[in-house]
Parts: sequence; C-alpha cells; structure tokens
Amino acid sequence: MTVARTIDPDRIGFDPARLARIDEHFGRYVDDGKLAGWQVVVTRRGEIAHASTYGQRDVEAGTPVEPDTLWRIYSMTKPITSVAAMMLWEEGRFELTDPISRWLPEFADVRVYDKGSLLKPYTVPATEPIRVWHLLTHTAGLTYGFAQTTLVDGLYRAAGYDLWVPPGQDLAAASVGLAKLPLLFQPGTGWNYSVATDVLGRLVEVVSGQSLDRFFGERILRPLGMPDTRWWVEEGDAKRLAALYTPHPATGRLIRADGIGRAALTEPLFRSGGGGLISTAADYHRFTQMLLRGGELDGVRLLSPRTVRFMTRNHLPGGGDLASFEPAGFAETVLDGIGFGLGFAVVQDPVPARVPSSVGEYYWGGLASTAFWVDPVEEVTALLFTQLMPSSTYPLRSQLRQLVYSALVD
Repeated sequence: MTVARTIDPDRIGFDPARLARIDEHFGRYVDDGKLAGWQVVVTRRGEIAHASTYGQRDVEAGTPVEPDTLWRIYSMTKPITSVAAMMLWEEGRFELTDPISRWLPEFADVRVYDKGSLLKPYTVPATEPIRVWHLLTHTAGLTYGFAQTTLVDGLYRAAGYDLWVPPGQDLAAASVGLAKLPLLFQPGTGWNYSVATDVLGRLVEVVSGQSLDRFFGERILRPLGMPDTRWWVEEGDAKRLAALYTPHPATGRLIRADGIGRAALTEPLFRSGGGGLISTAADYHRFTQMLLRGGELDGVRLLSPRTVRFMTRNHLPGGGDLASFEPAGFAETVLDGIGFGLGFAVVQDPVPARVPSSVGEYYWGGLASTAFWVDPVEEVTALLFTQLMPSSTYPLRSQLRQLVYSALVD
C-alpha cells in the first residue's frame, strides 16, 4: 500500500490513525477479490491530508496502482462540461432560461411519450421548450438507453443509443438523433439522469464555435494544469491505464470487461460531454480545488465565486429532493435529502440518507465507481478512483464518507 501526504493531518483537524482506517477498509475489498485496486485522495484547506493507493491497476498483468494511473472517469466528465457551459454563461452568451433550440434547431419541436408500446409509441407535443437549465439539472426529459427502466429507454436502445451512440456519429449527429426520440416527461416537471450533458456539450460547441475537446483543452485543462486528462489513451501511456472490471453475477469475483474497456485506447469520434474523459487523481484534484476555491486556482480563474455558489444550490423544481422525483433505477447517488444543482448533486439534509456530510456539499461519480465530493463548509475534498462497473455494485461512496468524516476531529 502506498500512502502519502503533504502535511501532518493533525494540523488541519484529521486524526492520522482514523485516516488509516480508509486504507484498512478498502484494502479488504482488494484482498477479498471484489476490487482490483483503488486510489484515494483526501484534502482540507487545499492541503493533502491523505493519499493512498492499493492493489492492481491490471490484475492479469500484475501491475500495481500508482499515483499516475489513468482512470476512466465516465460521468465525472459531467461537472467539467457544466463548468464549460457556465463559463460561456458568464460571458453573456446565453441565459439559463433560453430554449436550446436557438442553437440546436433539432430540438425545436420535441415530443413527449404519453402511452403505447415500443413498436407503437404515442407522443404529444412538448408544452415547454427544453431550456439550458433543464440540461444542467437533468430535468429536460431526456434519458439513457442503458438505464432499462422505462419504455423510452427502450426506444433509445432501439435507435442505437445504449451505453454509446450509434457508430459513425459525432456529437453534432448524436444531438440530431436524440432530438428525434420522445422525452420521458414534459421539460422542467421531473428529474431523470440522462444524455442531457452530452447535449449540453454540443451546446458548448455551437455557442463557442469550438469543438468540445478544443474548448476543454484551451479553456479548462491547460489553464488548470491538467495535462493527463484526455479523451483516449495513446500507445505510449497505455500501460498506465487501469483495466476495467465487472463482478461475476454468481460469485462476485472480478471479470475483465475489455469489450468496453478497450474503447479508451482509440480516438473517439463522439466526444461525450457526459462521460468521455480519462483522468488521473492529480488532475481531478486540481479541478476540485478550483471549485473549492470558488472558481480559481493558482491565479487562473474559470468562474466567479458567486457562480460556483449558484451552481451548487438546489435547482430542482419546487425545491424538492431527488427522492421526491422517484428516478427509476438511478444508482449514482443516494436520493433522500439530496438536491441537484447545475451539474452536481447537492446535499440539502444529510440525515435522511443516514450518511455524514455537510449541508451544501456537492458531488458526483462515474460508471466505474469513481467519485468525488467538495465540502465548502469543512473545506474538504475527497476523490475515489477504481474501475468496477456498475457503480452500484458496492456502497463505496457512502463508506468513504463515513471514514473521512469520522477522521475529522477538530
């Protein structure tokens, strides 16, 4: 096990012996064959209190997790796309209430599923246009084909929108294709985890006049000093990429998921703003520190503090929590007491979820069980990287919160 820190944790309110419980606990997942390996980083007030690695990034090759291991972060791409959109919003390029059809005309006449079957669905006109804030909050009525919980999900899969988009589609073509499918509900009336952030990425392209990868590189990744965050891994870095695994349905033992995992080794035509990035702990640490510091890091400002605070308030209709919208089959986060902002889940009340955290903490995770959170009250950030899909396999995220907050003793 590799453990590192930049300062004495006692100086910033952490008990080192209690922090060590993180490694003991998650080490058992590896020892029991449930995870191949993992990496954890915990900070407070901008200082790294605890950073550790354990296990293998590639079990079959026998290579260990190292500090510079590359991880598929999947939906942890979404907050970066949301930041990109809000950078343009700060420039006055659009209002959050603007219909997205102003830039994406394919969404001008969307329809909403009402009843019927996969073979013969019946739809009705949308009574409200999809607006920019609907994309940022997942209240647009879009969905994911791989969710497999609603009939509309089935329509997505039938059209080729499952875990990926149909072959040969880039972000522009995917946006056109998705606009032809019916919405799950009228825009702004519900919440459903979805391809909304991919559509948001296309909006960033059209509004900025740049491809999403170029915008990310020029406006976010290079200015923040995130050199290892990329859309695919070239041959020279392939050995640094962690292998992707899934649990055996009967035994729970790890099965290598190269069918999906190998996609990270090829340049994608579709630059997914909702789940396309690969990154390292060091890079994503810089992204979370920028957020914790109110949009600025090392003299580089991406957003104003007030914009970050606005993004991390609850924007759900009626001020409800995710549980009140009953999103079927969703497993990226607990639902009770959790709101949703402009790109992040936001803790409204930690008590209903029975997981320690602060009111106002915001977070997200990815398909392969990666996760992060930013706690502006305690000035804590935490990062978890591993490569096990689906993310609902084990309660890694809630357990990490238990261990981190119980180690905070000042």
